[in-house]
Amino acid sequence: MLAARKGQKNVILIADNIQITNRAVAEALSEMRPQAIQELAKQCEAAGADMLDINSGPLSRDTENKMRFLVESVQEVSDLPLLIDTANPKAMAAGLRANRKTVIINGFSLEPAKIEAILPLAKEFDADMIAYLLYPDSRVPSDSTQRLNIAVEICNEIRKSGIDSNRLIIDPVIVPLMWENGTAQASEVLSVIRMLPDVLGFPVRTVAGLSNLTSGKGNREKKLIAEQAYLPMLAASGLTMALLNIFHHETVRTARVCSLLMRHSLSQTAAIFTWEEI
Repeated sequence: MLAARKGQKNVILIADNIQITNRAVAEALSEMRPQAIQELAKQCEAAGADMLDINSGPLSRDTENKMRFLVESVQEVSDLPLLIDTANPKAMAAGLRANRKTVIINGFSLEPAKIEAILPLAKEFDADMIAYLLYPDSRVPSDSTQRLNIAVEICNEIRKSGIDSNRLIIDPVIVPLMWENGTAQASEVLSVIRMLPDVLGFPVRTVAGLSNLTSGKGNREKKLIAEQAYLPMLAASGLTMALLNIFHHETVRTARVCSLLMRHSLSQTAAIFTWEEI
């Protein structure tokens, strides 16, 4: 089971760069040549990633071989824990079988098909799993109360499936700021992260897709500023993991400073300015 160390205040950074929307990844997967994927994995690790998300997309053809290829290619050059990110159950199963290290299923929701297909895989492979706080029809809840109700339903489904609730990682679902209610939704996500442990009755881990916050059209510099401003708010609310573009170097540095500020006592504050860990 992948878990934060007792008392750990670091936000774990998950690189979301290995995804099928990346042209180099798509071409490498089409030709089944691992070099570009492996180089990207090494770059992500060098940039400060604690974990790697492998997002294969829907994989409508040759799903099992392609997911196996992705996982094996990355694991040849990196020992980082992996998130296998696909909505295709066959591809998910193939990735879990190919995995040789720590792995997280990313992910499932209350959508009936996902409960039926993904929960048995989590049990079979004894894997941690990410659950999205979405309605069964994949709609995004409008406020924290609705999200928390969904979290309770998800916990009930997990228990019915005979899976340890400590395997669960909750994704409260960040939406783009450009949505009509985007800023209000960003505030609701913070509330959910703060309240989840009390509502569920155990210290549930959380993950947030930071890249979602600034998706869509817009000025890149302003997007990065928004990302850098929101991450400390997530960290202060108790976020465990952040899924982000690991090549947004200033955001990564911000995350490291957040960790230092939360970890050090007041007597150690001066050590922050040595920037040894940044």
